Amino acid sequence: MAFLYTKPPVKRTRTAIAATFLIASLASLQAQAQSTPPVQNPVQAVVPAPSTAQSPQVPPSALKTITVSERSTSPGADITGFGDTPLARTPISASVIGSQQIEATGARRLADLLQQDASVSDAYNAVGYIDYVTMRGFVLDNNYNYRREGMPINANTAIALDNKESVELLKGTSGIQAGTSAPGGLVNYTVKRPTNTELRSARLETHSNGGLLLATDLGGHFGTEQQVGWRFNAASESLRTATPDTAGSRRLLALAMDLRISKDALLQAELEYSSRSQPSVPGLSLLGNTLPAPNPQLNLASNQAWAQPVVLQGLTGSLRFEQALSGGWRWSAQAATQRLKSDDRSAFPFGCSSDPSGNYVGDRYCANGDFDLYQFKSDGERRNTNALQLQLKGSAEALGVKHDLSLGLLSSLHAERFGLQAYNYVGTSNVNNLQSFAPDPTGADLSTNRTERSTELSATDSIRWTPRLSTWLGLRSTRLQRDSAKTDGSAPTSYSATLTTPWLAASYQLDPARMVYASYGQGVESQVVPNRPDLYSNAGVPLPALKSTQWELGIKSSSIASEGRLQWSAAYFHTVRPMSNLNACSSLCTGAYDGQALHQGLETSAQWAQGAWTLGSGLTLLHAVREGSLLEPQNNGLRPVNVPNWIARLQAGYRVSALPGLQLTGSLSHEGNRAVLPDQFIMLPAWTRLDAGLHYPSTLAGYKANWTLGIDNLLDARYFRESPSSYGHVYLFPAAPRTFRLGIQVNL
Repeated sequence: MAFLYTKPPVKRTRTAIAATFLIASLASLQAQAQSTPPVQNPVQAVVPAPSTAQSPQVPPSALKTITVSERSTSPGADITGFGDTPLARTPISASVIGSQQIEATGARRLADLLQQDASVSDAYNAVGYIDYVTMRGFVLDNNYNYRREGMPINANTAIALDNKESVELLKGTSGIQAGTSAPGGLVNYTVKRPTNTELRSARLETHSNGGLLLATDLGGHFGTEQQVGWRFNAASESLRTATPDTAGSRRLLALAMDLRISKDALLQAELEYSSRSQPSVPGLSLLGNTLPAPNPQLNLASNQAWAQPVVLQGLTGSLRFEQALSGGWRWSAQAATQRLKSDDRSAFPFGCSSDPSGNYVGDRYCANGDFDLYQFKSDGERRNTNALQLQLKGSAEALGVKHDLSLGLLSSLHAERFGLQAYNYVGTSNVNNLQSFAPDPTGADLSTNRTERSTELSATDSIRWTPRLSTWLGLRSTRLQRDSAKTDGSAPTSYSATLTTPWLAASYQLDPARMVYASYGQGVESQVVPNRPDLYSNAGVPLPALKSTQWELGIKSSSIASEGRLQWSAAYFHTVRPMSNLNACSSLCTGAYDGQALHQGLETSAQWAQGAWTLGSGLTLLHAVREGSLLEPQNNGLRPVNVPNWIARLQAGYRVSALPGLQLTGSLSHEGNRAVLPDQFIMLPAWTRLDAGLHYPSTLAGYKANWTLGIDNLLDARYFRESPSSYGHVYLFPAAPRTFRLGIQVNL
């Protein structure tokens, strides 16, 4: 059954709800703020963890201690560029999702973690496919907005979480952290490192759809002085979902090793192989001007005998050497490589050519449910990334002022190589009467091979003028060289540029617990007009560098007192991103910039623990609009598609005193409405989801065992979680139904 949604009138009730949520959170938490370190993430605080410990201690004058256990105080985040400084003391918005939280939520991919932070949401997350994420309303670029151990990677693959110690989220423009990137923020994956004590852990998990996971986590040290550390992770899982014909599998093997050469020298190496094979599920779409029912059991490609799974394989590794120098200085050299191979295949619904009007409908299905079905196939895609980074960090005093300095050099090479792509029309089907077709073996299109080289010089300086006042300066200069050509060598293009992005901030410590800050930064992107003379009069021509600007005002507080532990923050951001018409031309036009996107809003987060309770909350109020477009003036002043106007997250944990060890957890997520079409005529309704969990430690055959029972989407809510648009076509992805998870982790 379908329902028609038109643009609703503006309602004050939602604004009131959001304001009440914000005021209640901050008012109740501020009343308890006193001083010193903050609380860890609430889910991390209440979920039992494997037996991990700190790495071997070294003298204070040597390298910093490497910690692999969950942090009880505010962690730093390498992705900020000020990795040694706790997040509670940096003028940057960032969060860290730790391994305990990843395991407690049953997360297998980045898309499963989006409900842990109110600044992120889905961008195009289909079952069996790669992840796409929005942050502060901007879609992150899978080629440029992702890091692993602080080094650039390509995220057009399946990134396993079993061997990840944390996922770091940096919010806002990232000009000092990345040479080129979209302005929403960055994602950094850190891997699990060797533990000080012996670690022998096995995990078994199943869920109501029939999937089964077996994973191991092993580690320890050896050598005459225990100077060699190791950590081994392995996982094997049969993938099952509530959507039919989506059975698949994934594998992971990962090894990390440390060699303590001396008290001042450390060598770290890690290598990871992962693979995933699973059919992807195409999204639904509008039926004319009507939203269909959000049916997670509907798979429009399941009846095609020729449909094949998407296969994603990756081999990634890094080598890092760090040397402590005199005077508290240290330098490091890090090399990383990534080798990706993909077979991208899909039975692909797109538009409708059987509309009674006789016109082709490209952005949706026909009102009667008809849609055109295509076969897409691109085997043997290869994406390789190599990077080398040198860094020097330390402190110095000049005229009585302390400077924390960092200098860096990053050289990277990205190469994408493709074969022929098949994108063949096979017939017209209907959502209520799926038809089977034979594949079309004739079509094969050229793709585009790309090579990019970049050299980035960066410098940061944190200046402490007084015990309370600090300024933060950053500058990154990037030299780019990009080359592309069709897979047969034709239509070559070449582009080079030098791009410089500054960042500056000032922070003031109001008291030992609270800090206020203001920051300004730039991010940069570069675009080349698509090499299509049929659409662009200047096909293949590079556009001038596209610079985004952002300023941010924030306050952070972290405290611990007899009443409990508390951490909270609030930030107001204002981001302007120039826009181009490169995705808007449907007939011959000249590729150029066309207006700008303005995203501004308020982000808050809070975590509190006292007695048996832990609570966490996050709220993002976002005002995002398009401005100054000449090609699409009708969209000026309107919100972009698939961007919710507000997001709220709430987590809670409770330790049951009547049964020692038993812990109950709950998670509530709410996302506001989204535009399905640029003209806002059809809106995707807001949705709310409730998850619950139970965690209990016990013994099994004499070994410590931690049991987890999770219920995702407890109330079995039916809704579309997102409405992305790709190549001019609207997609609607329904939420998964209620799912039960049962897992046991045994520490041997």
